[in-house]
Amino acid sequence: MSKRLIVAIDGPAGAGKSTLARRVALRVGAVYIDTGAMYRAIALWAIRTGIPLDDSHRLEALAKNASIEFVAGNDRLLLNGEDVTEAIRTPEVASAASEVAAVAAVRRAMVDIQREIAARASVVMEGRDIGTVVFPDADVKIFLDANSEIRAQRRADELAEKKIPFDLDRLRQQIEERDSRDRNRAASPLLQAQDATYLDSSRLTPIEVEEEILRIIRTKTSNGKALVH
Repeated sequence: MSKRLIVAIDGPAGAGKSTLARRVALRVGAVYIDTGAMYRAIALWAIRTGIPLDDSHRLEALAKNASIEFVAGNDRLLLNGEDVTEAIRTPEVASAASEVAAVAAVRRAMVDIQREIAARASVVMEGRDIGTVVFPDADVKIFLDANSEIRAQRRADELAEKKIPFDLDRLRQQIEERDSRDRNRAASPLLQAQDATYLDSSRLTPIEVEEEILRIIRTKTSNGKALVH
């Protein structure tokens, strides 16, 4: 493609951002960057090394020294050379990631990595603050949402497929707690960018959401039709 395209998809946990960002990236020929996975990787490292989640200085050191790589074509994530794709998807790591992501210094380190990736290629990037902080000038900004019960059920379905034990009520509670932390943290809180398009996925299938996002991309970019395969 002649021009780098940056698509920012923000929203709360379980809204379907990862699934949709991955599919849309494939359709427009861009690199998919799972920013949530980056914070999960730091959280996993902190848990493994026994670093308290309220120790911001040691968490900052982890973030600055972490080697985080996305393997093109298969959505694998490497932390310091180790494939941690499955290890970062447990409820424990998910909850810890929200606390890690609230540390301003950790976010700055992750944003540096994210911007480096986007400087080299077109990207579809999802997270909590992509359209407001990481890429305020993104070509396309979408705020993807869904009610908490549906988000908890989606997360339960993912864990069931991977045969990871879960409690649905606890998952819902964790999601609501993460929503509160994400929206009220001092560093880059979860907010809808003023120029973002709001999209509620509660009653839509993944395919329907995907097509709607592609329609938005076509509308927002002069050459959007040429980008979508």
